[in-house]
Amino acid sequence: MLTSNTKLLEDYRKGSAGWFAIHTKYQHEDLAAQSLAYKGFEVFLPQYTSVRQWSDRTKELCAPLFPCYLFLREGVEHQLNILTTPGVQGLVGFAGVPAIIPDVEIEAVRRIIARCAHVEPHPFLRCGDWVRVKCGPLEGIEGILVRNKKQFRLVLSVELVQKSAAVEVDAWMVERAPRPEWSGTGRSSTFNPRPCA
Repeated sequence: MLTSNTKLLEDYRKGSAGWFAIHTKYQHEDLAAQSLAYKGFEVFLPQYTSVRQWSDRTKELCAPLFPCYLFLREGVEHQLNILTTPGVQGLVGFAGVPAIIPDVEIEAVRRIIARCAHVEPHPFLRCGDWVRVKCGPLEGIEGILVRNKKQFRLVLSVELVQKSAAVEVDAWMVERAPRPEWSGTGRSSTFNPRPCA
């Protein structure tokens, strides 16, 4: 299924500009990017700097911002040349047709890399996702991610009494989790609990 921010290859051939996403083998982003650039393609591999600490030393490492992906401008008509490049798994698309990423999305990534001192990967989350806190004092707690103005909140619910509570969380502290299936509770859809007097 196509989303509103992707276009079919036929649209691209009519003159609309964009980028193509290349799926790479794990930890082969640099090899694939260098090989494609050597073949004459315009390649964009967004990277960020992270500080890793070992017991005996600290080191700054350059890592891909989107692991296992890089971006290619034009030239997708040479698919065989792309797909035979070391480290390349394939082109990202729908029903065998490479999808186009609009220039504005890639330009936004380029700008934050150029202008921000601290940029790092972040899980792709949407408000309404079921998430689990992965670190800190709330580690392991699950709920629904919502946004209130500029803050993210984790909504926790007690189904039986139909009440919820929300706690502020940093978006980087949560990860998407499988939504639990409430089975065997014996509740009927007409059950309406009342608070104690």
